[in-house]
Amino acid sequence: MGNRAKIREEARKLNPIDDTMFQVMAEKNDFCQEILRVILQDSDLLVLQNKTQRELRNLQGRSVELDLDCILGDGTQVAVEVQKSDLDDHQRRVRYNTACLTTNTTDPGQCFKEIPDIISVFISKFDIFHQNKTVYHVDRIIRETSMKVYNGLSEVYVNASVDDGSDIADLMKLFVDDEYYDDGRYPVSSREKRYLKKDEGGLSRMCEIVERLRDEARAEGLAEGLAQGETNIILSLIRQEIITPAQGAAQLGISVDQMRQLLASPSDE
Repeated sequence: MGNRAKIREEARKLNPIDDTMFQVMAEKNDFCQEILRVILQDSDLLVLQNKTQRELRNLQGRSVELDLDCILGDGTQVAVEVQKSDLDDHQRRVRYNTACLTTNTTDPGQCFKEIPDIISVFISKFDIFHQNKTVYHVDRIIRETSMKVYNGLSEVYVNASVDDGSDIADLMKLFVDDEYYDDGRYPVSSREKRYLKKDEGGLSRMCEIVERLRDEARAEGLAEGLAQGETNIILSLIRQEIITPAQGAAQLGISVDQMRQLLASPSDE
């Protein structure tokens, strides 16, 4: 099978649960509105703005890229994350992402009571809490009194591994099953998925994206390999006493203490 055929086959296997397809579908406002109406159980919900891959910069730490950020008719912001892999602490991911979204949408001197409400919607292929539910709403509770309190943040976790017969579970089938469509209840989602998987124009676009992502991953891997190779050369030169640790650190753009840590680690030679 040639490279083009492999890319085409890979593109055909994509579903909305995959970041690549989800981000293309989420460019459409009516898709965002349709899935949020189902997940948030509000048939009157309006999406005024939608932005995919929104980058939230943190100058003092790790920046964030949201899969989807929406602004609703009442001013509430909805941050949507789509995950296939259960290899991280995703509750902490939600906490960090919503904190970054809050700081990026709050003006200096703004009163805290004016900070917009945020709803975090976490869509996963796996059951994050292992309680055999399709959807989980996480609330803040006062431990001593069991009273529910609200600080403007709502967390909704939806998964595609549990089928409880609800509309949300059926929507999740559309997210993960290759041949599942429901044009009656989810006409926009079905239409966009079918276009990207079966229409030649949509499939060609997905192939272009898959190929670009492959090229970027290949370039990143090459850059990392070159960087590691340069590091090994510098370490070898220091160990042979051809250059000093300070000179090696300057060459790599790191501190002398960091260079000493590298020298103390086991040699790869």
